[in-house]
Amino acid sequence: MKTNINRRSAIKGILASSAALSIPLELAAFDLPKSISFLNLKGTINHSVSRWCFDTLDLETLCVEAKKMGITGIDLVGPEAWPTLKKHNLISTMCNGAELNLVDGFNDLQFHDKLIQSYTEMIPRVAEAGYKNLICFSGNRRGKTDEEGWTNCVIGLQKLIPLAEKHNITLVMELLNSRIDHKDYQCDRTAWGVELAKRINSPNFKLLYDIYHMQIDEGDVIRTIKNNIQYIAHFHTAGVPGRNEIDGTQELNYPAIMKAIAATGFKGFVGQEFVPKNPDKLASLQQAITICDI
Repeated sequence: MKTNINRRSAIKGILASSAALSIPLELAAFDLPKSISFLNLKGTINHSVSRWCFDTLDLETLCVEAKKMGITGIDLVGPEAWPTLKKHNLISTMCNGAELNLVDGFNDLQFHDKLIQSYTEMIPRVAEAGYKNLICFSGNRRGKTDEEGWTNCVIGLQKLIPLAEKHNITLVMELLNSRIDHKDYQCDRTAWGVELAKRINSPNFKLLYDIYHMQIDEGDVIRTIKNNIQYIAHFHTAGVPGRNEIDGTQELNYPAIMKAIAATGFKGFVGQEFVPKNPDKLASLQQAITICDI
């Protein structure tokens, strides 16, 4: 993906792009924080971070440093991590631990017994801990048509919706790209997930709109978000291509995307889910929060 351009040419291009997009110069030029500091955020966006992207750090360290940045939640952690989050006054913004994996999901009847048992046990635990969102997955197609996938997901999820409604828990199905990272995954388009949400017809089932994944499989990110925000409970970020930092080294205009999200009145969380290339991972995380703090 790299091109053989010299540093002076690259900087000229960065300056031009920064002016055109109204991105702060220091972000467009990829400057990273010299040290982690307390950020005074605007409060327009609620910030979280996915645990797995920073798994080289122990959870205690991640919690301490995330709080300095104004992050108030950690994504994709289960019950074993919740005491540590509570210790640091952070919340589990997207709980996991009920799913089997990413490929064996609700679109396949053979997995329903295990899934329903697992989610039936986890939903009350999430509620008891004071959290709201529990992730789920469609699973891989394995030759199933869209209609077969929708039908099977509805059969399984509707057995859980009354329990989710009772405990005020939202089951959140993640949109993943099937082109690069998750071959054959069925819920790989916003339209597919929205149709499923319409069929389930409950405020306790929504989508996790992963900006990185949907840029790869469908693009038109801002329009899609605006048109479907009522079905979206949560967002994830990452740079395209590569799933790395969300700075000017990649193609997505994250300040514009954040402004579009805020304009809808969305009150959920935007979770950073990029894999840092910079050895100072926390500096990259702080930079990402600054970029998204519109």
